[in-house]
Amino acid sequence: MLKTEKEKTDKKDLILDAAERIISEVGYDGASTRMISAEAGVNMAMLNYYFGSKEGLFLAIFERRLKSHEAMWKEINGDGEKTPWQKMEKYIDTWVDRIFTNNCFQRLIYQEISMRRRGELTDQINTLLLRNVTSFQEMLNDGIKDGYFKPDVDVQFVMATIYGIKNYIMNTPYISSMMFGYDLQNQENLDQQFKPRIKQYLRKLLKPYLVKADDHSN
Repeated sequence: MLKTEKEKTDKKDLILDAAERIISEVGYDGASTRMISAEAGVNMAMLNYYFGSKEGLFLAIFERRLKSHEAMWKEINGDGEKTPWQKMEKYIDTWVDRIFTNNCFQRLIYQEISMRRRGELTDQINTLLLRNVTSFQEMLNDGIKDGYFKPDVDVQFVMATIYGIKNYIMNTPYISSMMFGYDLQNQENLDQQFKPRIKQYLRKLLKPYLVKADDHSN
């Protein structure tokens, strides 16, 4: 039975990986379940059995990625040994490593946001993406409640700053590459030059704004 469940999970992941690749290349409207099933090497019946429709498959892509993010957040937030700022540092490091990667999912998010569609599917995706934001918001609010972060922190603008930086850099790769002086679509440049730089920048930007003056040494 365990083997069967693992096989099901493996097949689902295989289909989801294929769907991410196809949709990121041709867009949601251009992709078909037939194209995705062919890319995954499975038949249409199996795809429909697991996901029901292209809409169900699309939502499952987001669900899988966001569950991974939520697991990361719970691990960081559950560490009772760390101060709120140390948790923030850990979150920044992990978030940067995950987000600033030239993968299909990041392109897929950009496509979905740029389409500015309206409808039930878009509403469901926005609700899922908001779960990402909520975990960061909870961390900020917990630090304020603990008295470690300043009481007048503007939580929404901190969130807009973090996610705004990400959206600008990831969604304007050519302009950002010219601005930074190296190709941000090259993973080696991201890993060796960009990621260390933005981690340091976010720490320097956020610590004096968030942390009370007498706690800056922690």
